[in-house]
Amino acid sequence: MKDQLPKIVPIPVDQRAKAIAQLRTAMIEKKMTQAELADAADCHEKTVQNLLGGRSVRDQTLFDVCMVLGLDFEEVKDEWHGSVAVGDRGPYETSGGTTERRAIGGRVAPLYMGAYTRDAVDDYIGSYLTLRPDFTTGRKIIAYRTDISWDDEWPSLLFQERDRPDAPYSHRGRLYVPASSSFIHLVSLTKGAMRMIVVSQLDRDGMMRGLITTLNKQRASYVPVATPIVYAKQEAPAAGSLGVIAPGHASHEAYAALLSGTISEGYAKLVVP
Repeated sequence: MKDQLPKIVPIPVDQRAKAIAQLRTAMIEKKMTQAELADAADCHEKTVQNLLGGRSVRDQTLFDVCMVLGLDFEEVKDEWHGSVAVGDRGPYETSGGTTERRAIGGRVAPLYMGAYTRDAVDDYIGSYLTLRPDFTTGRKIIAYRTDISWDDEWPSLLFQERDRPDAPYSHRGRLYVPASSSFIHLVSLTKGAMRMIVVSQLDRDGMMRGLITTLNKQRASYVPVATPIVYAKQEAPAAGSLGVIAPGHASHEAYAALLSGTISEGYAKLVVP
């Protein structure tokens, strides 16, 4: 006996307008411009313009935009395409027949971020002692705190830098966790300006080690810099352990050993011509 095709229930033609209205309302609630939405959804601003104009876009784009705006992708997709397949399994339906919309419920990151689940990255949540050399001489060490949490509204890990000696330059961004790599990415993106940190996945000692690439002000201009960086899980940093750690400080030797070990132990490589 042949499998029965799912029954298609037609939706009125004006349903795409309803989907667009949901998208625009969510943008207003989150105070996001088209450019900011495009940055967050990892697509071109022209693509967002096409979407809001009712022109055809890929389902992946619609999914990513819904994740950013906290909308129910299945609901918006049904309205967008103008039909609903009754009994047809959606991408999050379980074998028992009940739909578990985990992405909408804040449990699965978008595909372009690695599609990692909330449960799979639970160990990353917490506070970290963060170490890197200063960008001038490299002899002093900059020590501050980075908090990693789970964001239910935009399902993904979120990092926030705190207690930096140069507080106005503190970053906030997202964690990208590719399934096929032993490294993860901490990315902050603001109006086209990107800073990326690539570190090893969290080990049993609560450590992540790698490289930071960013811009640093040198005299009258900003120039690209790259240097080792270390994250050590530590809920309560000891008094006096944060800030600018100069040679002679009680913590300098231990911090310097962690940073030098990032290169010597093969977590990163700096190539100088």
